[in-house]
Amino acid sequence: MLQRDQLTIRTPDGVQFRFRLAGPVSRFLALCIDLACILALSSAVSSITQAVSHLSLDIAIAVTIVSYLLISLLFPMVLEWRWNGQTLGKRVLKIRVIDSEGLNLRPAQIIVRNLLRSVDLLPALYTLGGLAVLFSPKLQRLGDIAAGTVVIRTHLEPLPDLDVLLEGLPNSLRNHPRIASRLRQLVAPEEARLALEAVFRRDELEPAARLEVFEALAKHFRSLIAFPEESTFGLTDEQYVRDVVDLLFRPRLSVPETRLVTNSRPAAAPPVLPV
Repeated sequence: MLQRDQLTIRTPDGVQFRFRLAGPVSRFLALCIDLACILALSSAVSSITQAVSHLSLDIAIAVTIVSYLLISLLFPMVLEWRWNGQTLGKRVLKIRVIDSEGLNLRPAQIIVRNLLRSVDLLPALYTLGGLAVLFSPKLQRLGDIAAGTVVIRTHLEPLPDLDVLLEGLPNSLRNHPRIASRLRQLVAPEEARLALEAVFRRDELEPAARLEVFEALAKHFRSLIAFPEESTFGLTDEQYVRDVVDLLFRPRLSVPETRLVTNSRPAAAPPVLPV
């Protein structure tokens, strides 16, 4: 499902991921920052190759051109791969590249979208790419269309007051800090945000939808890593997701602050969430 500035992806489990698409202005500003970094790196390489110019001016010029082309291609590719779809400019502008179907971003997609950047730049000043973004329903430039990627905004809304939302609720998962730490490494930012929204908006959902959403979320988090049975015994899916959200967004709480119990937990409200 798609609005002009919003992309909604529904997984086979029935969970919806809703993303705000990044517009041409924020993407262009991010590109400017990246180009400034590329020029700075190329300038540093050029200063090194100046020593070669004393031996052969032609070789020095060739090395400078090749190094610029390599840096301009490899710089965004490496950063998008290592930083989960972000370059330095995208981090500053709080935008990110993701797969258009919500799957994990693959190296081949990163390579294709960056190789086709030269086409998007035609005839000058990103004209072709800018026009493609303006007329594409998913705000994609040609490189994105070929690679099957979109650029989304991140962290648009402030987090709710988690101390108020989760205050006084026991969390037996905190008995296992190593497993909790590993879970934080495995959960993607978008997944964590979705779970937070589910907990925060659970009272807005119809009971049937609430059950389905928390069942799908709990199943996903349990598939990532398993906590000992004594810590999860008797927990509903909603309670489990709530405890996972507590671990993800309040990682530094000490064990005494959570007033841990294993089986004596308050009953959850009738399950409900629509994203």
